[in-house]
Amino acid sequence: MVKIIVDSTFDTASAVKERLLVAPLTLHFGEEAYIDGVTINHKMFYEKLIESEVLPTTSQASPAVFAEAFAKVAAGDSAVVLTVSSKLSGTYQSAVIAAQDFENIYVVDSDSVTIGAGVLAELALRLADSGMEARKIVETLEAEKKKIQIIAIVDTLEYLKKGGRISKAVAFAGSILNMKPVLSVVEGEIQVLGKARGSKQGNNLLVTEIEKVGGVDFEKPVLLGYTGLTDTLLQKYMEDSRALWASSKTELNTTAIGSVIGTHVGPGAIAA
Repeated sequence: MVKIIVDSTFDTASAVKERLLVAPLTLHFGEEAYIDGVTINHKMFYEKLIESEVLPTTSQASPAVFAEAFAKVAAGDSAVVLTVSSKLSGTYQSAVIAAQDFENIYVVDSDSVTIGAGVLAELALRLADSGMEARKIVETLEAEKKKIQIIAIVDTLEYLKKGGRISKAVAFAGSILNMKPVLSVVEGEIQVLGKARGSKQGNNLLVTEIEKVGGVDFEKPVLLGYTGLTDTLLQKYMEDSRALWASSKTELNTTAIGSVIGTHVGPGAIAA
């Protein structure tokens, strides 16, 4: 049997998450430390993010945390390990170090994060369910990960400003003009695709960018996500862009986006 192991930056539908082994990162709100997904959940995280004057930080999953997950793989079984993009975190390197002490453990850099990494994990489960052996799963994931696209719109520039990702002047101008950045993950790094005025224009730009890369392949896993305590903005986007999702033969999966991305974009972001 092939087990699929991920780190806690992966966001997936609950039915998928239940089948994954998870190596957690650590979150810090000032002096307070939390184990992502263990001692703090999405709801608690966003409540603290909104209330806190200090922007939280994250620590990569250590080799010891991965070793603990690897020890849960039964003798005779193998595991494929997927991590957040190595350009965003040292977590991939931790997994590689830990894997040296185990047999039949294979590590893949997802070159993505949150729901983009999540759909790769869902694909890995599908391949494992089909009976594919671990080495072949790795080869397939290395090819398929290049086809994954994440496109997101951020509701506020405030958290990008707090995290030093943009200047105070740009953040101020954006708030005056009600500008909403549209982001993507390209070759493992977060990039700005454009800026829109207001949520309606932002939703239109999100649709345009999805169409630009060829639309949605419903033969592969598809996932929509949101940051914050409510999915109201995501539901509005799905209604406004209904034509994009009309050819899906199953109900679309949605999920809250976790702490690593949530720290930098704040509540009110939506992503596909």
